Amino acid sequence: MDTPRLAHVRVNVRDLAASIDWYERLLGVAAEGHWPPAAQTYVHFNVGGAQFALGRYEPAPATGVRLNFEVDDVDAWWQRLGHDSDVLEPLTDTPYGTRKFTIRDPDGNELGFVRA
Repeated sequence: MDTPRLAHVRVNVRDLAASIDWYERLLGVAAEGHWPPAAQTYVHFNVGGAQFALGRYEPAPATGVRLNFEVDDVDAWWQRLGHDSDVLEPLTDTPYGTRKFTIRDPDGNELGFVRA
């Protein structure tokens, strides 16, 4: 099985608009990738090798982080992890062209596995 590569870190926030403003001032770069277009709950910042993002998701509380790992064979990782994990998002194809799933670790942090 391939080795996962950290590609994306998401901080969960309570107030997305206020957090965007705060991080834009802190980082000195504009937020990108506002999603979904009609009612945004996600943005990211291109600041280095791994993408840094903010996400507001309800009804889940805004705590912890999400780490997304790129893998070559996301289906194989799903077969390995999906049955015995706390699944937040099952294996799915997204409207923006990726295939992914998300599980929670014992502390509630989110670990996403995304097809590279």
